[in-house]
Amino acid sequence: MPDGAKAGSSDAPVRLTLKNNATLAHLAAGEVGVLGEDYVEGRLDIDGSMRDLMRLAAAILPGSPVDAARSGWLTSLTRRLLSVWRHSIDRDARQIQFHYDLSDDFYALWLDPHRVYSCAYFREPDMTVAQAQEAKLDHICRKLRLAPGERFLDVGAGWGGLLLWAAENYGVDATGITLSKNQHAYVNKLIEEKGLGSRVRMSLLDYRKLDESTKYDKIASVGMFEHVGIAQLEGYFSKLRRLLRPGGLVLNHGITAGGVDNSELGAGMGEFIEKYIFPGGELTHISNVLSKLAAGGLEGVDIENLRPHYARTLWAWSDALEACLPQARAVLGGEKGERSLRAYRMYLAGCAMGFEHGWTALHQVLAQPVPAGRGDELDYPSDLVYPWRRDYIYKDGARS
Repeated sequence: MPDGAKAGSSDAPVRLTLKNNATLAHLAAGEVGVLGEDYVEGRLDIDGSMRDLMRLAAAILPGSPVDAARSGWLTSLTRRLLSVWRHSIDRDARQIQFHYDLSDDFYALWLDPHRVYSCAYFREPDMTVAQAQEAKLDHICRKLRLAPGERFLDVGAGWGGLLLWAAENYGVDATGITLSKNQHAYVNKLIEEKGLGSRVRMSLLDYRKLDESTKYDKIASVGMFEHVGIAQLEGYFSKLRRLLRPGGLVLNHGITAGGVDNSELGAGMGEFIEKYIFPGGELTHISNVLSKLAAGGLEGVDIENLRPHYARTLWAWSDALEACLPQARAVLGGEKGERSLRAYRMYLAGCAMGFEHGWTALHQVLAQPVPAGRGDELDYPSDLVYPWRRDYIYKDGARS
């Protein structure tokens, strides 16, 4: 306690050291996001595993953080207007670089060898996270029915995991874009090292600036649309539609809200993510995603919720980071680095808890352009785009 007194069992799995009475008040109120900020800023010290800490966090919440974040019409309108302001091209670039340009070496400590920074796909229960990430990359490529020679666009390509996997295993001509300077440099170096420069390219570019005269057979957007902003979703999907050739497919993979009326979590959790991890990030329910998708001229043909897969992925990342805390401190360095490390410890474990409890979800939505024309005058044969059965995704054997 702030006055030096102690409370609770001496052998409790989690020990909290509170530096002031305000932090004590946050604990009493169950404001777990604010307690996370107290930890980052040094007003609270924690001893114990992240898994035990998150069990404690879930237990002291006064109620569902989804219900706590529900908003009325005025708040929703205000957030929509704010979303328009927050997502200019320049501001989005700064917000992406705030997160992804922290340190390549830091991310390499706890991500898989491909540095895939999105939900894995545990096709088999005993898979490691590295195996599950490769399974996810292949799952996406199969859903898109990638074929040699096709033009493939990866919007928000990260450290190039999907971009290079598609090129090396499916023979596509691949283009990736990112707003992260670090990722841009890293992927271009990999392209050069692998000798793929003739058919793989990575550009430092906002999706809104993509040249629409170039059409793509297939488009993927993985872990990207959370940064777009709710007010921009229809325009975002419309942009993808205009980049897609008639008869093409697009797959959107991203985090969605657990509740229909909230774009973040309550109990201070949303504010913590906004301040320390993803400034400008906004979530929306899958129902709104599908609505905006349709308004943008795309038809959702397959929707898959991978929520439990993301809980397991995040715990794997959290465990990996916890196992290399001294190395992480050395990589990040200094007081600012310590604050970043504390923020990521809370973020990874807290998000794992959120996906476990269903406060957030992860959906893959496969879509095709709504056919243009009337009657028999369609711009492509509508029965040849998306297979009528799912077995083409899961069929064993050669990739096809």
